Amino acid sequence: MIRSLKQCSKEIEDFPEDVRGELVDVLARLNEGHNLSMPLSRPMPSIGKGVHELRFRDRAGIYRVIYVLLGAGDIWLLHAFMKKTGTTPQQNIDLAKKRLKGVI
Repeated sequence: MIRSLKQCSKEIEDFPEDVRGELVDVLARLNEGHNLSMPLSRPMPSIGKGVHELRFRDRAGIYRVIYVLLGAGDIWLLHAFMKKTGTTPQQNIDLAKKRLKGVI
């Protein structure tokens, strides 16, 4: 089951429509139990065990959705943002860590 923190849902609302559409497709695949890999998804062990980021790109920019896979098929969307630098900014990592503590 896919769950989203209220704050993350609001962040996703700011994504362009085509990126939101891609996200819906990818979440359906995750919900069906598919394992995703690069370039679409990559592990984020610096945030926590089972944490990954979904990677999207369109003309307007680069977008990321950080999620965690928990037992019993639970998938939590923790943080979504537009990426403006080559590396994930520390403030985004810290926010995802904080939100992760709230779901585990």
